[in-house]
Amino acid sequence: MDRVLRIGLLGCGTVGGGVVTLLSGEVDDITARTGARLEVVRIAVRDLDKASARGLPVSRDVFTTDPSAVVEDPDVDVVVEVMGGLDPAGGLIRRALELGKPVVTANKELVADAGPELYEAARAAGVDFAYEAAVAGAIPIIRPLKESLAGDRVTRVVGILNGTTNYILTKMSEEGADYAEVLADAQRLGYAEADPTADVGGHDAAAKCAILASLAFDTVVHASDVFREGIAAITATDLRVADRLGYVVKLVGIASEVDDRVGARVHPVFLPKEHPLASVRDAFNAVYVEAEAAGQLMFYGRGAGAMPTASAVVGDVIDVARNLLQTARGAAESVHRAKAIRPIEDLQTQYYVLLAVDDQAGVLADVARTFGDHGVSIAQVWQEGAGDSAQLVLITHRAREGDLQQTVGALAAMTNVRSVASVLRVESEVFAS
Repeated sequence: MDRVLRIGLLGCGTVGGGVVTLLSGEVDDITARTGARLEVVRIAVRDLDKASARGLPVSRDVFTTDPSAVVEDPDVDVVVEVMGGLDPAGGLIRRALELGKPVVTANKELVADAGPELYEAARAAGVDFAYEAAVAGAIPIIRPLKESLAGDRVTRVVGILNGTTNYILTKMSEEGADYAEVLADAQRLGYAEADPTADVGGHDAAAKCAILASLAFDTVVHASDVFREGIAAITATDLRVADRLGYVVKLVGIASEVDDRVGARVHPVFLPKEHPLASVRDAFNAVYVEAEAAGQLMFYGRGAGAMPTASAVVGDVIDVARNLLQTARGAAESVHRAKAIRPIEDLQTQYYVLLAVDDQAGVLADVARTFGDHGVSIAQVWQEGAGDSAQLVLITHRAREGDLQQTVGALAAMTNVRSVASVLRVESEVFAS
């Protein structure tokens, strides 16, 4: 075919290199699927020598250290951003859209922070803004929410959205290893960064949860709207209790609509072993969607990594290229509902509470009274250990989060309770509201 569409790449790390490799390695098939040949003509990098030394199938003169030159180049038809971060990526994307150039990005942080603004800029310019790779790597979930389920009403989205934390919890559960040991192993294998805070603190999953909540419920949800807890406090005792009761511990993102408000949260949960998400192991991701007409759907696969993420990026590039050839644009996001954010205090679910207590008569009665004083009913309770290692394990009936947190505060102030060692939410078969 005579038509050529020229790609400008912002960033060429592991994902960017994967994009170049895929586009150059499947030329005939991609050309046939697209209707034009896709050619990478400009790549912005930090270090020209390092970029050239990687041996990517492009000439050295394609590289530049000036990302603005990529965006402003009149020969660039489509801009692909894989540099990450809010700045300068945000400004570069906005400029590309102003110039009428479709943009493909894998930047979850930016989409979660400034998505609505970028959607509007793309709409005003009449071009596409695509970001399938921003959530769950190669797993197709953005397009199903925007398009496949557009005629349905999504009621809940639940996802294992971070491979690092899922790997750590899998190893802790199956091998009995402690958190620090497994984290070090994850860093050695490349699953976790030298500074793992974004992953283990839940920040990465919260950004993805915000994006999914916005799409599922046609409203604006920012990462800052997502309640977040990480996994650093999870202990072997937590995992042992979960297993005994028929649960696994997973870090999940949950977005739902209740009482005309949208709730979005990321935290560890006791998840029933029979739930499909419970079997998602190691560094894999999965997203579980509930909709009124379609019922229950699950999307599963590799949620990160150079080539899985590059695959999603290239899929978006092909999609926007097709639209560009037809002078059209794909399905747009809708944020027309403007739903209020439901605070975590209004969550209704069960809870697991682990208390280190004095091993003496009357402690259980005092603890039970404290729960009752705050309107939280106990479903199960038993003692683990004795003497200085005495612990009480409690599972509540469904309770309001705000009431549970007041209970925890009162328990921590009791003289015969040495510490509140753990508090985790327990998600039943029908996820909590």
